[in-house]
Amino acid sequence: MAVHFHEEDLPAGVLADGPVAVDTETMGLVTIRDRLCVVQISDGKGDEHLVRFAPDSDYDAPNLKAVLADPARLKLFHFARFDLAAIEYYLGVEATPCYCTKIASKLVRTYTDRHGLKMLVEELLGESISKAQQSSDWGGPDLNDAQRDYAASDVRYLHRMKEELDRRLAREGRTEMAQACFDFLPTRARLDVAGWADHDIFSHM
Repeated sequence: MAVHFHEEDLPAGVLADGPVAVDTETMGLVTIRDRLCVVQISDGKGDEHLVRFAPDSDYDAPNLKAVLADPARLKLFHFARFDLAAIEYYLGVEATPCYCTKIASKLVRTYTDRHGLKMLVEELLGESISKAQQSSDWGGPDLNDAQRDYAASDVRYLHRMKEELDRRLAREGRTEMAQACFDFLPTRARLDVAGWADHDIFSHM
């Protein structure tokens, strides 16, 4: 298992076929204000790849974009709503089809309100991860070892988590409901960017 670091694009041919786990690191939580700094991606075979973008980047990353936009590849996220928005806004591609482990968790782990990645990894996989670098500066000239390890851990477990969450979705009869949620996620992300992040347009008021 290794963490590979790349500037501005993913090298061609480094990922195996099949689903890929994806995450992003930005300068903050407001997509149009806080630029995309890092995209993490893994094919689930043991290695993670980090693609870092400079402050003046034009986000011309053809290899990475090809993987993210590939309709034959399922993209696995944890809180896909945020990552899809950042990817489409900065890279200009829709990273679909997609699967969100946070949504799947909320549909089947109704006995708790703790759906963060750290909690899911601990409960579902018996592993432990650190979130100490979650609020660090991702836009600096260098990423330290702790940041790289943190970024890699965000995609390291998603393939295995999906397998367990799929079993629970099937057990509770909520697979179809989950898929409908996943299909809606790109639209939900666009609503966020367009100004409806804090408004439920389906509510009566």
